Amino acid sequence: MLTTRSTRSSVAAPVEALPVSPPWDRSVCLALIEQLWALRAAMQQSEQRYADAIAHVHPQQRESARNLVHFLALRATDLRALQNRLAWLGLSSLGRAESHVLANVDKVLGILHRLTGQAWQDRSPEEPVGSVSGPALLASHAQTLLGSVARDRNVRIMVTLPSEAATDAALVRSLVEAGMDVARINCAHDQASDWTAMAKRVRRAAKAAQREVKVLMDLGGPKIRTGPLPDGPAVLKLRPMRDEHGFATESWRLRLLPADTPAPVGTDPCIVVDGDWLALLRVGQQIHLRDARSKKRRMLVVKMDAHGAVAEGLETCYITPETPLSLKGPNERRVYSIYPGGIAPLPAAVRLHRGDRLTLSAEPLDLTLPLDPQHPRVACTLPQVIGQIRTGERVWLDDGRIGAVVRKASRLQLELEIVQARDGGEKLSADKGINFPDSTLDLPALTDKDLQDLQTVAKVADMVGLSFVQQPQDVRQLLNALQFANGKTVGVVLKIETLRGFENLPELMLAAMAGASAGVMIARGDLAVECGFERMAEVQEEILWCSEAAHMPVIWATQVLESQARTGVPSRAEISDASMGVRAECVMLNKGPYIVEAIRTLDNILRRMAGHQTKKTPLLRALRAWGPSG
Repeated sequence: MLTTRSTRSSVAAPVEALPVSPPWDRSVCLALIEQLWALRAAMQQSEQRYADAIAHVHPQQRESARNLVHFLALRATDLRALQNRLAWLGLSSLGRAESHVLANVDKVLGILHRLTGQAWQDRSPEEPVGSVSGPALLASHAQTLLGSVARDRNVRIMVTLPSEAATDAALVRSLVEAGMDVARINCAHDQASDWTAMAKRVRRAAKAAQREVKVLMDLGGPKIRTGPLPDGPAVLKLRPMRDEHGFATESWRLRLLPADTPAPVGTDPCIVVDGDWLALLRVGQQIHLRDARSKKRRMLVVKMDAHGAVAEGLETCYITPETPLSLKGPNERRVYSIYPGGIAPLPAAVRLHRGDRLTLSAEPLDLTLPLDPQHPRVACTLPQVIGQIRTGERVWLDDGRIGAVVRKASRLQLELEIVQARDGGEKLSADKGINFPDSTLDLPALTDKDLQDLQTVAKVADMVGLSFVQQPQDVRQLLNALQFANGKTVGVVLKIETLRGFENLPELMLAAMAGASAGVMIARGDLAVECGFERMAEVQEEILWCSEAAHMPVIWATQVLESQARTGVPSRAEISDASMGVRAECVMLNKGPYIVEAIRTLDNILRRMAGHQTKKTPLLRALRAWGPSG
């Protein structure tokens, strides 16, 4: 295994104190030379040890594979004391050597030899990967995989296409014009005909804009989720708008429809009522009821049209199919009562508190039976994982909102104890993610659906995202499947979203280098749940370093400017997070009603940051705000 990191955080070791000798003391320099020669020897031994793996990568990736192996050997040693001494001497340190490890060590060795009066033959011209050629290789690989980058911006913008992109050409054009460089199609949604239509619209919009826009198709993979739950109660909640003092400022509206009448597009909430009863309604008439809480409520008929009636109310009201609706007949003598229909059941959910027990089952639930709140039970969409989990292992539910520990484990079910939830409890519903960070799961890298989807990928995509990749064999299986589907030119993106995938990252990279182009996506949502949120900053830094050493482009993904894409307003934390995307080669935005505005914001941020930072290196652009004319 090439991994150089521990999966647990450790207390930082003390940095060796600086020597008391003068900085240019020859003995200090000789000691540093000895340390650097030892590092260099370790890198060469590592290259020999993995010569077979390097030989199997694509010829265009071979020098990058060598540099990756050198980097891993370099980082297997605690370099803090060495770094401190080099900085004390005023020499170039090893802190930014990821893209050209061996050449950087040789340059520092050469300077130290000259300082000590020793002969040195310049080795840098002999190294295929140097301080110039290393970053150039990364830039070349990024362009091959992700396409050209916009002027004045070093980082590409990827956007997840909504379903409407299959039919709405204007929407796709607006994304391209706003600055989208890569279009992401999520194969977990829609179908092959939709994906093909999306890709065609992207190509047409890119051609019209005279720009290159690549297409990434993201395989669904073996996603573990909660299974279907029985329907919840059929309840319609009607609530008025209120001011800060709790006074109603705007009535709720309810449309009453006769049976077999479709609701108008973009209409208010609807219920279905008897047609003869509806015919008795007139504008200005009141409808009386006792809602699901036995509260007396009234609504006023404000409109009659070809679709039925519209009523308004100023008090919160809960209507169920058992709620009688009454109105007075002619001359105020007779009361007509009916029961509404067309009220959809609410999604079922299990409320969980700390200390509660939850059964996770390999067998599907009987959806005709209601949920038992005393003994809650949910099914798992991949039942084969249940028998692979052991007592004492952790389980995270719903993107880490609910934490649990396995107290009893069998082949068919797990008994979980909830150990993390908010004080008021958390709701767990169907189709929510399940993570097993402590478990080694034997799951297929490609599901049957993924293999079928690859037929479309090979025809329309420039690259494919391998979800939940965990071991090198997963990557080899994908490359073989692509070749079988006549898609050997399709680039591969390793989606790092599990703890095991993170720990095996170097091996995954070497396996992916067998193809002509490959990249890494830091899928920060699931990865944060698996590794622990407190470790996420450290983990994403390590992925960035390792990827730079492999000259492999990185896609910075998950929840970038999410609030702006959904609501139109970004948070301060999101702006800071988005600015960190300048460390990657591409930043991914998810879909949302304000996605065009989010693209423009991200484009602005990345252009501004391009003058200040590239990878780990500050560019030291002039700070005009504090200059003489500032």
